[in-house]
Amino acid sequence: MVSFFVDAVREGWYTFTLRERRNIAFYILGIMIYKFGLEAFNGSIVALATNRYDYDAMRTKTPAKTFQRVGLMVGLNQACQCIGSILIAPLIRRFPSRIVLSSAVLVFALLSALLLIIDASTGGTFAPASFRDHHPDHDFHYYGRYNTDGMIPVYCIAGIAYGMVELMRRIIPRDIVGGNVKKLRHLDALVHIFYEVSGTSGAFCTALALIPFFGNNYSFLITPICFASAAIVWFFLTDETPPSRDTPVRERQTPYIKAVTVGFWLFVESIWTGARIIFTSRKFVWLVPGYSVALYAHRYLENAVAPAIARRYLGNAAWSQIIVGGSNLGELLGALFVILFTNLVTTPVPWLRLDAIMLLATWYLPFWRPVGQVSAAWMAAATFIPISFGWAAGDVSLAAYIQATLARVESKTQNVSALGAVMAFLYSTYIILYAITSPVLGSYIDRVYAETGGSENGGNIYAAIQNVASVQFTIISGLVFISTFVPRGSLAFNPKMLYNENLDGETGLQRVSSDDLRK
Repeated sequence: MVSFFVDAVREGWYTFTLRERRNIAFYILGIMIYKFGLEAFNGSIVALATNRYDYDAMRTKTPAKTFQRVGLMVGLNQACQCIGSILIAPLIRRFPSRIVLSSAVLVFALLSALLLIIDASTGGTFAPASFRDHHPDHDFHYYGRYNTDGMIPVYCIAGIAYGMVELMRRIIPRDIVGGNVKKLRHLDALVHIFYEVSGTSGAFCTALALIPFFGNNYSFLITPICFASAAIVWFFLTDETPPSRDTPVRERQTPYIKAVTVGFWLFVESIWTGARIIFTSRKFVWLVPGYSVALYAHRYLENAVAPAIARRYLGNAAWSQIIVGGSNLGELLGALFVILFTNLVTTPVPWLRLDAIMLLATWYLPFWRPVGQVSAAWMAAATFIPISFGWAAGDVSLAAYIQATLARVESKTQNVSALGAVMAFLYSTYIILYAITSPVLGSYIDRVYAETGGSENGGNIYAAIQNVASVQFTIISGLVFISTFVPRGSLAFNPKMLYNENLDGETGLQRVSSDDLRK
C-alpha cells in the first residue's frame, strides 16, 4: 500500500514541468506554514472565547450565552470572509496572484496580533505553571481584563483577509498548471495532503502543547510569524497567466472615482456573474449543494460541534483541537485516496456520494456519555476521521473539476474572471449560510444547557446535539446525495465523464454567452 502510494505520487509529480514543480514546491511550503499558524489561531480564539464567556457568566451569576456569542463571532467572521472572497475576483485580473495572496496574508498576520496586544495591555499573563497538568474548570484569572465582546470585531476584521486567502488558494492551482484536469487533481490532492499534514500537527500541537503551556490567550503567538513567513515564500511564485489586454473604461477614470464606482460595480458584478453562470446551467447548478452546502457542514462540524462537545461533554474547551486534529487527519486520508484512485475515479460524483453517506456517522453523538478525560477527546477525534475523509475527497476532486471546467469558459464580462466569480459566489454562499445558522443554533444549544440545569446543576446538551448535528447533517446528506444525479452522465455508480467532456487536455479559453451556459 505504501509503495503503491509512493509510486502514485512520483508518477503524478513527474507529470508536471520543471517550472510547475518549482512553483508547486513554493506553494506547498507556504501553505503548510500558513495552515500551522491558522490552526493555532482559530483553535485558540474559539477556545478562548468559549472559556471567557463561561467565566463571565460564572462571575456575574447569569445564564451562559457561550455558544450564542461564539456562534455569532464565528458567523460574523465568515460573513467578513465573504467580502474578502468577492474582492479576489476583480483583483486577480489587475494584479499578479502571488502579490494578492502575499499581501492578504501579511494583513492577516497583523490582525492576528491585535488580540495578543489587547490581552497584554489589559493585564493578561501566561497560564500559571501549576495549571499545565490540570487546569481548573472555571479559573481563568490570568486572562486580560477586557470586554469579551470586543473579540468579535477584531475576529471579524481578520475574516476579510482570511476570506481572500482561502479563495486565492482555490484559484492559484489553475494559474500554476493550467486547465488540465488530471494535473489539477494531482496538484489539488498533493496540496491538500501537505495542507492537512500541517493542519493535523498544528491542531495537536495547539491542544497538547501551546494551550497548556501559554494558555489560550497567548497560544497563537506563533500565528503572525507563520503568516509573515508564508507571505515571503509565496512571493517567490512565478506568474504564468499573462494579464488581460482589455482595459475597461472604468479603469481610466480618476483614482477617487475609480475607488468608489469600480469597487461597488465589481462587487455587484462578481456576485451577478457567478450566480448567472451557476443558475442558468444544469452543468453548474448542482455545485451549490455539492460544494457550498457540503463545505458548510464540514465547517460547522469543526467550528461548532467540536467545541460544544469539548466544553459541555468533556469539560475542556482546548480539547476541541484534538477533535479537529482527527478531522484534519481524515481530510489528509481523503486527499491521499484521490491521488491513489485518480485514474479509476475520474469525476467528483462518487466522492460526493461517499461524503453524503459519511455525514450520517454523527448519529452516535446524542447517545454518547463520555467521561471528562482526554481519552474521550481522542475517541471523538477517531470518529471524525471518516466524516472528514468523505468531505475532503469530494472537495479535492470537485475543486479540480470546477477549475478545469471554468478554465474552458470565459465570461463576456470584462472585469471578473468566470472562475473567480463562480468560486466567489460558491464560497460566499457557504459563508452566508454559516453566518445565519451558527448564532441561531448556538443560542439553541445554550438554551438546552440552561433548561437542563446549566453549570450549577449538571446541565447537558444531548438533545441539542441531536438536532444541530445529527438531524441537520442528515438533511444535508440528502441534499448532497441528490445533487450528484443532476449532471448529465452521472447516473452510473462511477461515471467516466460528465457531459461527455474530456477535461484531461489543455484547452484555450472560450468566450461564451448566457445562452451557451444554459446548455
